[in-house]
Amino acid sequence: MADKEQLMAAVKVEAEKIDAVMLEDLARLRPEFDPLLSDVLEYGLFNGGKRIRPLLVVLCARLAGSNDEKVYELAKAFEYLHAATLFHDDVIDNALTRRGRPAVNRQFGLVAAILAGDFLHARSMEIVGEMTGNDGLRVFCQATAGMVDGEFMQLRNASETNLSKVDYAEAIMGKTGLLIAASCEIGGLFGGATRVQQQALRTYGVGLGCAFQMIDDLLDYTGDEKKTGKRVGNDLAEGKMTLPLIETLERADQSDRELLEKILKDQILRTEQFQVVSGLIDKYNGYDATRRKAEAAVQDAVASLDCFPGTDTDPAKQTLLALTRYVLNRHK
Repeated sequence: MADKEQLMAAVKVEAEKIDAVMLEDLARLRPEFDPLLSDVLEYGLFNGGKRIRPLLVVLCARLAGSNDEKVYELAKAFEYLHAATLFHDDVIDNALTRRGRPAVNRQFGLVAAILAGDFLHARSMEIVGEMTGNDGLRVFCQATAGMVDGEFMQLRNASETNLSKVDYAEAIMGKTGLLIAASCEIGGLFGGATRVQQQALRTYGVGLGCAFQMIDDLLDYTGDEKKTGKRVGNDLAEGKMTLPLIETLERADQSDRELLEKILKDQILRTEQFQVVSGLIDKYNGYDATRRKAEAAVQDAVASLDCFPGTDTDPAKQTLLALTRYVLNRHK
């Protein structure tokens, strides 16, 4: 499974299975809840997306040796939680669109978006607790708590131009890494992995999630808008201190650092001076340094799977490895 086409084909098959169990779940729940809630959930859940987090649950359970089809019932909880965070993020950001159509908060209003997100969070916890017991629920709740803490950290960091790499690493763990890591660890737990193997799967998830976020940070400056579907420079316009900027500020001479700090502190300049900032990042190899760190994170992820002996030709392992290559080479 070396190329992107094969990977995407495999992902599509699994995504269809995950969508099917979510539809069945919502159909069972529909008579019990208000019709508006059902409408919001169906609108928000089935709006594209590759279902990567639930896919990781399935793959890690398979790698651990389980062929239990009930894993899809567990996997859907991770898509529910991911969707809940998107609903709430769009409220926080006052977003207009999500994946090319009106965001839930625009389509149904702020209150409906918040409440639907709360419902999905509660439902996801119920599923994880039922299917993996206290051990799985503990991992899941630690991840959700860490994600909230990451949002508060991002609020605090928004006005900090001297953000350290340690602060950045903690922020991206909360934003992306924790839920992906929990998906892998809990998938392994369900599949019967040993504690050592569960930790290895968590390490894989951390590496994959952090690399994904670093590449996302790169694409915000260097991406093709036609491929990403997002305007370049959005992070800069919002004053977000991402890794390319942090690397550049560490390397810049006093004059260039002062110029960068002046731009970062002024909302109008952040919008108008994107090319200047991008040029300085390139000058001080901020893009190259970010990519190297993403590559290092992927190397850690790949190495963590060595504790699963005799699985070099295992389809689940091959797909997990292919995902690391996809993350590094993605253009959107």
